[in-house]
Amino acid sequence: MAEDQGSGNGDHQERRRRQRFVAKRWGQVCFWVVINGQRLPLNDLSLEGFSLSAGVPPFGSGAFPFVLQIEGVPDEIRGMAEGMNFVFGEEGGLFGCRFLSFEDDGAGRLHDWLTVHVIATATVRISEKDAAAIVTGPSLI
Repeated sequence: MAEDQGSGNGDHQERRRRQRFVAKRWGQVCFWVVINGQRLPLNDLSLEGFSLSAGVPPFGSGAFPFVLQIEGVPDEIRGMAEGMNFVFGEEGGLFGCRFLSFEDDGAGRLHDWLTVHVIATATVRISEKDAAAIVTGPSLI
């Protein structure tokens, strides 16, 4: 796991190829991850990975099991991820992880979750087809 101890002013290199989505809906966290039995709110989520706030890098390098949860829905997505970077910022650290594998149809369900999330949070009317294209499209950041 690479560690960036820079000033937190955004001078780290973006690694994601896919669009990432803020893990909030109407101001409330809607995506969570369970790691080592601890349920943690996500900062953002994409088809490639996720990030979460952390005061210090919470895990060593290497793969770890995760469980993704969406608020108010009994569905879960399980798999393996690995830490990619840790960036110190003004409000603490941000731990970025990438997905290594999913159990069962987890990748497809994550795509569905994010498509619904795009539709629900869009400020203009958007079709399911357009939302799916945004989810699988390139990062706009």
